[in-house]
Amino acid sequence: IYRGKKLVNWDTALQTAVSDDEINNETHDGHFWYLKYPVIDPQEGDLEYVTVATTRPETMLGDTCVACHPEPRKQLDLLENAIREELAAAEAAGRDAEKAELEAKLETLLKRRETHLALLEKLAEMAKAGKKLMLPLANREIPLVTDIWAKPEMGTGCVKITPAHDPNDFEVGKRAMVPFISIMKKDGTLTAEASVYAWDGRKFANVTAEEPALSRTVPEKYVGMKMLEAREVIVADLEAAGILLKVEDHQHEVPVSDRSKTVIEPFLNDQWFVRMADLAQSAMDAVTDGRVQIFPERYAKTYLDWLSEKRDWPIGRQLWWGHRIPIWYVRAADGSEKMPTEDELKTAFADRSDVKWAWDEEGKEWWICLQDGELAKDALPGWELVQDDDVLDTWFSSALWPHSTLGWPEQTEELKYYYPTSVLITSRDIITLWVARMVLTGLQNCGEIPFPHVYIHPKILDKYGETMSKSKGNGIDPLDVIEKYGADALRLGVAWLATDSQDVRLPVDFECPHCGESVEQTKENRIRPRVKCPKCKEFFSTQWAKKEEDLALKRGTVISERFEMGRNFCNKLWNASRFAMMYLMEDLEEVSRPDYTLEPISDDELFMEDKWILSRLCTMAKMFTEGIEKYDYAACVRTLYDFTWDEFCSNYIEIAKYRLQTPELKPVAKRVVAFVLDALLKLWHPVIPLITEEVWQLMAKVAPKRGLTAEDLAREQPESIMNAPWFVDTANRIDPTIEAQFVVFQDVLKAVREIRARQNVPVKQEVKFAVKCPAEIAALILPMKPYFTSMAQAVLTECGSDAKMPELSSNATGANWELGVDLEGLIDVEAELKKNRTQREKLLGFIAGKEKKLSNEAFTAKAPAKVVDAERASLADLKAQLAAVEEAIARLER
Repeated sequence: IYRGKKLVNWDTALQTAVSDDEINNETHDGHFWYLKYPVIDPQEGDLEYVTVATTRPETMLGDTCVACHPEPRKQLDLLENAIREELAAAEAAGRDAEKAELEAKLETLLKRRETHLALLEKLAEMAKAGKKLMLPLANREIPLVTDIWAKPEMGTGCVKITPAHDPNDFEVGKRAMVPFISIMKKDGTLTAEASVYAWDGRKFANVTAEEPALSRTVPEKYVGMKMLEAREVIVADLEAAGILLKVEDHQHEVPVSDRSKTVIEPFLNDQWFVRMADLAQSAMDAVTDGRVQIFPERYAKTYLDWLSEKRDWPIGRQLWWGHRIPIWYVRAADGSEKMPTEDELKTAFADRSDVKWAWDEEGKEWWICLQDGELAKDALPGWELVQDDDVLDTWFSSALWPHSTLGWPEQTEELKYYYPTSVLITSRDIITLWVARMVLTGLQNCGEIPFPHVYIHPKILDKYGETMSKSKGNGIDPLDVIEKYGADALRLGVAWLATDSQDVRLPVDFECPHCGESVEQTKENRIRPRVKCPKCKEFFSTQWAKKEEDLALKRGTVISERFEMGRNFCNKLWNASRFAMMYLMEDLEEVSRPDYTLEPISDDELFMEDKWILSRLCTMAKMFTEGIEKYDYAACVRTLYDFTWDEFCSNYIEIAKYRLQTPELKPVAKRVVAFVLDALLKLWHPVIPLITEEVWQLMAKVAPKRGLTAEDLAREQPESIMNAPWFVDTANRIDPTIEAQFVVFQDVLKAVREIRARQNVPVKQEVKFAVKCPAEIAALILPMKPYFTSMAQAVLTECGSDAKMPELSSNATGANWELGVDLEGLIDVEAELKKNRTQREKLLGFIAGKEKKLSNEAFTAKAPAKVVDAERASLADLKAQLAAVEEAIARLER
């Protein structure tokens, strides 16, 4: 940590420095003003004036030089060669759009060489000869210098340099060793007494007293004006003086303070800094070597890019909000400028391990760092300790949070136990503000990373894409969601939104407290104290209600229908659990007997659907666990949701229903139902803890032992699901073949059911169907024959490559199979023909699109081979579907 004079981002409204991360760049409509700076004593062949272009003419009063490129011809040659190389590469790769763009770029550069090179070389010659320019309005001499910051390929080829008011000019000013003139006061107004600093190659010196002419560079008429106010007056004066050559419209980025929303001014000021070059690399290494992992991984780039710049971090703030900087200055009690010797300091603080000091060569004074100035008041008789007025950037204080809250720098038991913690969960907009800095300070102060994992969650926006905030009135109160939908529904809804995308939208509306109607929340009504319900015509209050008459109204809550999905699922899980326990309750009498035992279930005792649901459970649980470990919450929750709703509730329970009602078959079915439900409760518990705990307690009464293996049965069930072990497949139950079998079965079953529904076939009416497919698909379908009968009243008559479709049938196609349901006497032939002809037209359109794409050489040559192959496979599949549809049409037309 050091104190130095640097160009900082200055908030003129708050009158404090802010870091780069506390600034938003906004696109503003502005102008380029072209100005001429007269050459002093031009010789024959010299230019009479130099032209510069600027977006900020008000800063010209602080100009201390104008720069041009030292070797314009060489620079233009380098640029031309680079463009020609890119052009050759684009031409060779057939990138026509890029080629055209580069050709235009080259033409512009060649034209500029023709029109500007002689002028640019003359400028460089004049600069090297030491030519001076007259700064308009201020009427003082400034040098013409050479610097690589000037771009010969752009603009006028010259740039005005205001070192104390522009970060790029700041660096040019140091290289050119010109004065730095600060023409602005801390409140953003122009000053009559500018501060002047000289750079000696190592540090700044205040030379204001030695340079009175430079200090009085701002003419009296502009003194006291705000920067933007001065701009208008200065432009008018430049035009009147004939200095303004032309004005061009120009859009440019303007830095705006995130706090005060005012334009940030670069300002030369003494500040406390953290020297990042000494610290940043270790924080970067922690991520690149894997000690700190960021999820999603793409955000590691934000972290590394920021640290790689190694820009020193200004940590001093002039706004009194935070920790006051613990630096004290020594002042003589008699008011003199004398300073104590270092030996005196050593004696005074001999027993103080918390005190450090350093000599400031520029200020000729001691800086003393200590935790508590009160304790040192009497340590230096005859001297006073005066604390620095600045406070620490709150992000600096926050960066110390992982260890300072645990008693650091003392080696407390809490620090040993809790540091490092396991994971930091935060938003992407403070990766640089907080995450990187916590890693940096943790490594520096404790020698260890503060956390191994960082999870960056998406930002929740409203339906307009705006960040939710109390000030906008577009936020949502979790208590309102809980009251309407339940706490578990809230948690499930939020987890569902936690995708790896950057942002998610959560549309919110008011709910009328009178009639329960959902009232659209707009940008206008969301900030009103009262809103009228369009249905019942009654008014209700909002969070903005302040007046007594508004507060007297019933409060309209802000809700989102997104959470209705969570409530519906919780209801589904509850009902499925109650259904399962309805059968499990039959065992209560058995369980109460002392001699009652549960035997392990062998694979031979399991039915096909049992093996399938157990395999799918274990496959899904493996994916769920792996996803949770990668913080992929939304994908995990959606996977678990689909399995629970579709595969367990809608498929397995329905298939097993017959066995659950058949005395000799139900024992195994009940055990499998209990086992799967037990596993689901464990997997769902982190997301929906309340309902899973409730069902767990009920399960403990009706099925205290829910394992299938001897090992599972021997394990005691804990009283609470919170203490239950995580579900792990210990029996290696994953069976890819049976999973594939049920995928085909479910697709075929769905197609049969859709045909039945479309043709209005009575529920109890049995239908026959045939499936034409390769032998390997037939091997998967044939064992499922009884299930088609039990679940769809459908009899599979033929299955295989030579299967014949019924003469009068309704058809459907899938991946490598075609089925036909025999609807003799049941079908509306004209309706079925119409459906198939419509399907044929759709397929012909899809095929035409695919063929056009594949006939495009630009696509087949540039796209990855996998993508092209996938398109060809898709085309082949579409053609197979078309052939099946045309065959069905032919049969119907016969």
